[in-house]
Amino acid sequence: MIRIAMGHAKKHPGLIPQFLVVLLGIGGASMYLCRLANGPHVNWNKKNNPEPWNQLDPTYQYKFVAIGTDYKNLKKEGPQF
Repeated sequence: MIRIAMGHAKKHPGLIPQFLVVLLGIGGASMYLCRLANGPHVNWNKKNNPEPWNQLDPTYQYKFVAIGTDYKNLKKEGPQF
């Protein structure tokens, strides 16, 4: 498959930027999925730590981009387990 794509790129050099954009998109999506899989809300080990989100600081920024939220002034709500 890669050999066929390289053959097309040699015959039609205009395809090279398209291949690079597609590879960049695949790489970015893969990196974002890895970041999501390693987040604090994901539980991979249920025996040792069944609720890891209860151990996080209330000022922890959960979102990737938080535009209007000031996490320094937040107070923890709810019971302490």
